[in-house]
Amino acid sequence: MKLKNTVGLVVGAAVAASSMSVLAQGKAGSVEVEAFADRYFTDSMYDANDGTLVGGSIGYFVNDDVLLNIGLGKYKNLEHEPTDTDVDGTLLQLEAVRHFGAGNVRPYISAGLAHQELEPDGTNIEDRTTMAMAGVGIKNYLNENFFVKAGVDALYGFDHGNTEWQAGVGLGINFGSKSEPVAEPAPAPAPVPVPPPAPEMQSVRVELDVLFDFDKDTIRPEFRQDIQSLAEFMKTYPSVTTTVEGHTDSVGSDSYNQNLSERRANAVREALISEGVDGSRVSSAGYGEARPIADNATGEGRAMNRRVEAEVEAQVEVK
Repeated sequence: MKLKNTVGLVVGAAVAASSMSVLAQGKAGSVEVEAFADRYFTDSMYDANDGTLVGGSIGYFVNDDVLLNIGLGKYKNLEHEPTDTDVDGTLLQLEAVRHFGAGNVRPYISAGLAHQELEPDGTNIEDRTTMAMAGVGIKNYLNENFFVKAGVDALYGFDHGNTEWQAGVGLGINFGSKSEPVAEPAPAPAPVPVPPPAPEMQSVRVELDVLFDFDKDTIRPEFRQDIQSLAEFMKTYPSVTTTVEGHTDSVGSDSYNQNLSERRANAVREALISEGVDGSRVSSAGYGEARPIADNATGEGRAMNRRVEAEVEAQVEVK
């Protein structure tokens, strides 16, 4: 009944510890140092009462799951019952511990070898034996450095064929491992700029018609405002150009009318330049009497044919 009660106490302590907040567990390359206290259940062949094994151990994680461990314990409260003689003793153990799971609570199994020495006080009698060990237990990592442990071990002595048990708890420190770097989240992709909608454009055309007196190339005052308006439009839209076209009626020779039409066109061109339009943007041409827009047989028709025409067109954004 002693073994069952002790195992129940150990398991209860481990379960209670598992409810605590934790952060990490043993990792490859880390070292564990532990202090332990085990209840030792002797084989009846020794005629000894059950005692306590108190000691410490140090281990190294060869990977995230396997720990190689060496420990040394000293027996306490161990007596030879027939003589009430205290028994001194030690247990040196070397074991491999296989852990399971990746959380803070990690069950384990263990196996290894131990060397036990027992000596009753006041005697020169020493009992030495090599033992095989096998155990199970559970560890709870309380944070990145500290853990508690509870477990049960069975020991078999090769020299005497005796079987013994020990069950207990431990408190340890885990150190030396490096926390895995936390990958930083990838930066959010830069928002793709949304191009502004293409402006709605419309075509704007400005036309100029300047009429001349018979056989004259002088601009009449009533047409000066129209010329200024065309000049302002061209200055507003500096990419536009224009050609000023001069015309005549059918009175006179062809050669004379050709020259007259060129003088009229050039007069309007110079007027646009004087209003601030760059001369490279304005050209002039004369067509004589070749392009009438009215009947030269009437005075009214001839008056309409004595003219200069110009037009410009620009693409204007609709507001």
